[in-house]
Amino acid sequence: MTILELLLWPTLACLVLTGIHAYLGLHVVERGVIFVDLSLAQVAALGTTLAFLAGLGLHSSGAYFVSLGFTLFGAALFALTRAKKSKIPQEAIIGIVYAVSAAASIMIMDRSPEGTEHIKYILVGNLLAVSPQEVGKTAVLYAFIGCLHWTWRKPFFTISTHPEQARQEGYSLRLWDFLFYATFGLVVTSSVAMAGVLLVFSYLIIPSVAAILFSKRVGPRLLIGWGVGILGSLLGLWGSYWLDAPTGATIICMFGGLLLLLSGVRALQTRGKA
Repeated sequence: MTILELLLWPTLACLVLTGIHAYLGLHVVERGVIFVDLSLAQVAALGTTLAFLAGLGLHSSGAYFVSLGFTLFGAALFALTRAKKSKIPQEAIIGIVYAVSAAASIMIMDRSPEGTEHIKYILVGNLLAVSPQEVGKTAVLYAFIGCLHWTWRKPFFTISTHPEQARQEGYSLRLWDFLFYATFGLVVTSSVAMAGVLLVFSYLIIPSVAAILFSKRVGPRLLIGWGVGILGSLLGLWGSYWLDAPTGATIICMFGGLLLLLSGVRALQTRGKA
């Protein structure tokens, strides 16, 4: 098998992940719920873990729907816990859900002889094993969700950036929050099955944070985020091949390096204008 044949479908999978996550990351950063993706991804992984322990295959339809059910429950919980005034910050609830889901997954997998390998899989995935069918189905699903977000872009962006204005305009925050988190959960469930919890979090947050360094407008941020996501993916895939290193972990490190480099560039630009 040539390097092109080996990396073709993983590369396309990374492009699909970049396309939707760079956009969703803008919402997550604006909402200030940075770890919501990590938490929902871990909830999805808990569902997959339970399905695996029950005898379902990791990539089976049954495991996917169990995982999706857990994720939608998490989406409903996060929508209900967003309040105008609360003694408990929503970020605290998100962190608790993540910690409990991760601990439950470890407890469950401790009973399996393949537990260590499964924990590694749910953390960083196995992009090299992704199939053309999996990439195709995921691309269709993400395109559908992208269309929904384009159709509902006004309420979604208003609630993410100006929640008080959204209330004044008569939007039901809980309803639109649930719709956002539900579509977000659909993305996360499919992404975790391909890429694992940590890589999905990196695709969501790092390109978006890099984009925010250089622009305040949505359009430019999205283009910058896509650029960072694509470049980090390609460098990570090729780096993992030449270094014979784990693919997911290498891509995450490349993202971190790119963010550090771009932060330095932005600091120099700011100093030059001072």
